[in-house]
This record gives sequence, structure tokens and C-alpha cells, in this order.
Amino acid sequence: MAEQPLTSAEYLEAVTIGERTPHRRPIELVDYDPAWPQRFAKEEHKIRRALGERALAVEHVGSTSVPGLAAKPILDVVLAVPDSTDEGAYVPALEEAGYVHRIREPGWYEHRLLRGSDPEVNLHVFSAGCSEIDRMIAFRDHLRRNDVDRELYEREKRELAKQTWEYVQHYADAKGELVESILGRVR
Repeated sequence: MAEQPLTSAEYLEAVTIGERTPHRRPIELVDYDPAWPQRFAKEEHKIRRALGERALAVEHVGSTSVPGLAAKPILDVVLAVPDSTDEGAYVPALEEAGYVHRIREPGWYEHRLLRGSDPEVNLHVFSAGCSEIDRMIAFRDHLRRNDVDRELYEREKRELAKQTWEYVQHYADAKGELVESILGRVR
């Protein structure tokens, strides 16, 4: 039987690959670890070795990329590939390198998320030229040079982290308003 085309609502929903496990506890934040940049460098090397020229950009983003900022002890890495919807062109190679494909979000810039372990990594994959890549880098760079916004963001993170969250994504979503406010100052 032929597959039916996706409805608009189905298309916009994120698809979790594998079991989605509830968090149901506060978020673990740790003080900045000066080893995080070296851990990122090893991950970047692993990604570039796996993908070669298909890895158009590999950037350390998120709180672990900002010196002095408390963070969940999980590296966030953004990867630009020619076409994130062409999973066959990069997912198998990344899986062979130890990453696990976990999320497909067609309605959010065709984002794909793969997870790595040892160290824990959230590998965010977008197509080259995606504005979300620029947004992540702009936020990182601003927090690296703006002590006031970095401290404001850390206070918010620490307050929110104390709460019990059904899923970690809910914690990330709760920071959204402040992130947008800070990005408004960047623009």
C-alpha cells in the first residue's frame, strides 16, 4: 500500500526516533569546565573524519561554548550539511562514528538531532545557509563578550533548573523569551 502524504499538522511535528524518555527532575547544571573546548575539538575531528567534505561547518554552540557560563554537561554542536533532509548522505556515517539519530523536525528548519556519548553531545544538523545556524552562533558570540547578558542568562538558567521538568526540552523552551530578548539586543 502506498504511503499517504503527510498532513500539515503531521509535517510540523517533530518525530522522535526511538523511545522518548521523560526527565521528571530538575536540570543538572555545572560550572564552566575549561576542558569543554578540547572535547569539542575531538568531536569536530570525529565528525569531519566521518563526513569529509559533507561537513560544511562544525561549530561549538550552546552554553558549553561560552567561557564562564554554567551549563548542562552536554556539548551542543551545530553541523551544516548540503541538505539535512538527505539523511542517507550523512546519518549512516555519523552513526558509524558513534552518534544515534534521535529527532527529525521537518517543520523547524529541517533540523535533525543526533546524540553522542563520552562526552555527551547533542549534534544539531541543518542545511547550509540555514538562519538558525547564524542565530546560534550570534547568541554564543554575544554571550562570550557581554558579561551582563551572560550573567542574566545564567541566573535565569539556574532558577529554571531548580524546577522539575517532564522533558528537558520544556526547560529549553522556558528560556526562550529571555533568549529572544538577548538576541534582540544583538540585532
